[in-house]
Amino acid sequence: MNFIFISPQFPDCYRHFCQRLKGNGVNVLGIGDCPYSELHPELKEALSEYYKVENMEDYDQMLRAVAYFTFKYGKIDYLESNNEYWLEQDARLRQDFHITSGLQPEDLHAIKHKSAMKAYYKKAGIPTARYHLLDEDRQAAVDFAHTVGYPIMAKPDNGVGAAGNVTLRSDEDLYRLMDSHLGSQYILEEFVSGVVSAFDGIVNSKGEILFYANHVTPISIMDMVHSQGITYYYVVDQVPEDLKRAGEAVLKAFGLKKRSFHLEFFRLTEAKEGLGDVGDIVGLEVNMRPAGGYTPDMINYASSADYYQLWADMICYDEARHSYDGRHYFCTYLGRWDSVSYKHSHDDICSRYGWRVKDSGRLPGILDGTMGNTFFIVTADDVPMRDEMIRYILEE
Repeated sequence: MNFIFISPQFPDCYRHFCQRLKGNGVNVLGIGDCPYSELHPELKEALSEYYKVENMEDYDQMLRAVAYFTFKYGKIDYLESNNEYWLEQDARLRQDFHITSGLQPEDLHAIKHKSAMKAYYKKAGIPTARYHLLDEDRQAAVDFAHTVGYPIMAKPDNGVGAAGNVTLRSDEDLYRLMDSHLGSQYILEEFVSGVVSAFDGIVNSKGEILFYANHVTPISIMDMVHSQGITYYYVVDQVPEDLKRAGEAVLKAFGLKKRSFHLEFFRLTEAKEGLGDVGDIVGLEVNMRPAGGYTPDMINYASSADYYQLWADMICYDEARHSYDGRHYFCTYLGRWDSVSYKHSHDDICSRYGWRVKDSGRLPGILDGTMGNTFFIVTADDVPMRDEMIRYILEE
């Protein structure tokens, strides 16, 4: 099997996908913009060959790279980045080189546009917030705002993460957004009070879930990034049954096959007419790739699993061939900001929690300043221990 992995060096943990593929006997070929000399030694070992391009945004350079690998190694069986940012380019390359595994350009609208996702949540029986797509009809936008009331969430309809998201609190904010000519169509959504609860996992070619987990973000990522305040999220020890049912229904509605998934839901903290009572689940958005950042590692720590191996087994065998039945934990990511003076030092934290500190350090490159400047990833046996660790590590 010839597998082209796009940008295998970012994020750093993605080298493990390549390692597990190689361990399963796959010929792994990498394309990226990082000099070969700067690749992690484990990634170098996993790749049969690496093709450096100067600019991954330049489709012609990417086209030539795939053409080179096709000429040298024969038909390419898979091409994947597992990265939201490159989904459209991945699909275009698959189409141009007749790589039938993976998403094609015609598959992307439903999973890239927040407005299009609404219909699939509805098909799954999951309610979603009311919305309005901004267009030239300014009065229609104002009417929507007055119908649902402020605050309103405004997001690029086709966006990545929290980039470009803003909270509108008045007509003046709405007019300012409409006048800004941001170059992207925006979707307006009624405000929902809830915590984000994500259903993460892997499905095979039959749409069967091979692995699943749940991570919770009590504070919105937009607020964490913009305010540089308390920054944390965690993977739970056991997935709630109602979230599992909702996730299964959404995957069935989308007909997802042979991919990782990251489905986001709100769990309501306030009752909302038309959506549900406190504790009910509301659809937010879908991402048909692994959860971002260090989350795959956190899932492993929480589940005593190897997400990367399970994914590689799905690619190669269409089934899970490795057991992940072990002890379960809460695993928490905590971000700390350079602008904040914290009471407890890195050494204090490592001395207090020992082996429970699974990783720590400075966020690399492009991630620095998105979810803190430095981070800790820790495991806890139960909720009281989890909350005590959060208080201690983030105490100012």
